[in-house]
Amino acid sequence: MRKIILSISLCILMLLSGTSCSDYLNIVPEGTPTMDNAFSNRINAFKFLHTCYSYLPNFDNGGNAIGFLAGDEHWLMPKGTGFIDQRISLDSWEIGRGAQNSNNPYKNYWDGGYGGNNLWIAIRDCNIFLENIHKPKDVEDYERQRWISEIKFLKAFYHFYLFQLYGPIPIMDTNIPVDAGVEEARCYRDPIDEVVSYISNLLNESTEHLPLKILDEGEEMGRITQPIAKAVRAQLLVLAASPLFNGNPDYSNVKDNKGRSLFPLNYDENKWKVAADAALDAIETSEEAGHELYYFRESLKISDATRKLLDIGEAVTERWNKEVIWGSTRNSNGLQTQAMAKLTTGRYYEARSVLGPTLTVAEGFYSSNGVPISEDKGEFWSKKYPERYQTSLIANEGNNMYYMEVGQQTANLHFYREPRFYASLAFDRGTWYGSGFKDDTQAYLAKYRFRRTEVSGMQGSEDYSYTGYLNKKVCSYKSNLTNNGWTAYRYAFPIIRLADLYLMYAEALNESLSAPNEEVYKYIDLVRTRAGIPDVKMAWHTYSKFPNKPLSREGLREIIRMERLNELACEGKRFWDLRRWKIELPNEIRGWNVKGETVETFYRISVLFERTKFSYKDFLWPIKVEAIQKNPNLVQNPGW
Repeated sequence: MRKIILSISLCILMLLSGTSCSDYLNIVPEGTPTMDNAFSNRINAFKFLHTCYSYLPNFDNGGNAIGFLAGDEHWLMPKGTGFIDQRISLDSWEIGRGAQNSNNPYKNYWDGGYGGNNLWIAIRDCNIFLENIHKPKDVEDYERQRWISEIKFLKAFYHFYLFQLYGPIPIMDTNIPVDAGVEEARCYRDPIDEVVSYISNLLNESTEHLPLKILDEGEEMGRITQPIAKAVRAQLLVLAASPLFNGNPDYSNVKDNKGRSLFPLNYDENKWKVAADAALDAIETSEEAGHELYYFRESLKISDATRKLLDIGEAVTERWNKEVIWGSTRNSNGLQTQAMAKLTTGRYYEARSVLGPTLTVAEGFYSSNGVPISEDKGEFWSKKYPERYQTSLIANEGNNMYYMEVGQQTANLHFYREPRFYASLAFDRGTWYGSGFKDDTQAYLAKYRFRRTEVSGMQGSEDYSYTGYLNKKVCSYKSNLTNNGWTAYRYAFPIIRLADLYLMYAEALNESLSAPNEEVYKYIDLVRTRAGIPDVKMAWHTYSKFPNKPLSREGLREIIRMERLNELACEGKRFWDLRRWKIELPNEIRGWNVKGETVETFYRISVLFERTKFSYKDFLWPIKVEAIQKNPNLVQNPGW
């Protein structure tokens, strides 16, 4: 005899495959656990809870996490060379290369495939949990309520992640019974405002029984808390208020076959006010829970200059530090292996050294005066900006002795930059303070040498940076590389950290006002102070060619955006921010000439890749053509 599980959603399965109604029946052979078995006791129900967590996307792997390679933040050596497809997953990079398509989409989180998990299955399982969690008798009420809140968060987050990729999506609040008709199962995409309202309300509901913070850190780190739920709600509402979804004229004619407009037709400034309120609520809850900006306090014999780099870098790589609101529990070792450079103190085969930030990212960091290098009217940059790709000798003065290899030549672009530049990027003739260093004098600092045949550079056909930079920020100074092997310090990669939330609030508040107020400056400056650069108004007044820029909403908008790009650089956030701001990616990816063996040949600008022109369709993921054919109620995204 066979048993039929009746709780599978016809609508979700229609989204998955579009097959006939008889194919939806989930036939389970005799002896296989049914839903009653899955919720027969606390242990089995807890396993199902973990199943619902298991669908979370990957945030902490250079190839699997979308943000690292789908845009212009990092680049890899050419396909088919250097075993690159064995070093790192290429699905996200195919999107960055302009190869996204509607026949077999990359990072397909709608149907599953090409590096994406089917999140409709995740939502289905969340609904199954909510429908059945009343059954186990040995679960205490307080624990049951907490589990329900966690599942409501996960269900909301999976909807949010799909919304982030596809825009309008079907709202799957409940699973449809298996005996529903085919037409009932053919779902429609819901308008964006309805989707956002649904996710926002569900996130609010989820906070009711979530803990303020994790008390049993040995067993429960990574589980959802109130600050996480509120931070994701802020992220949702900031996205909904941003140019991509707030009155975007490119999508004004998109309607479903009911005639409903799926995108908001008009810009609504009040959405920024709602987003600002949500971000402030998340900040206050996070700070109540003990979250704070990270400052490095370990007693090492190091200079203030190096300590500032560790303030910045360890905010990402110190395990469960108080700045991390939501951290990934997956293993961060793979990301470090992809990003770690080989150094002057050993051969380090285990360092794959492939995750290379682009020249665009390197140029975007501020000067040491805290303003864009193109605007800096100080002595160095007012003269050297036109010569930024030329080289100079690294003198034994200022912070050079901590940040660079004294007595060597490097690009002018690498001098007098803000600490976040040196904390985020490994560059030719830069220094590394990890691998068991004793102090930060030149004698003990390891050195990066990126020219061809050099230790950090292109020694053969594999394992080198194609841009001339590597992602230093995601590599913990506690990870140890020696000739005998590689010992990685495992940490919880930050999905959301407090600095991110501060800048979300500053952005939303600035957009909701006719002119900036002191509250906006306060939250920008909290981040800038930790980064070791002057307050925003002082920096522009003193060092910039455009001293009044921070005084207007439009000028401060530009500053806040650059602040986010620099503070969150090399963490996979740039892709998502540029997208929601409707900023097109450049056609050219640039780096240094890594085949050059000398100063003269290495420091030449190299166009690493030219892709087809970015267009409005590239801001949203396509739905697979096959899914559209099988469910004609689904409308394809514009341009696909």
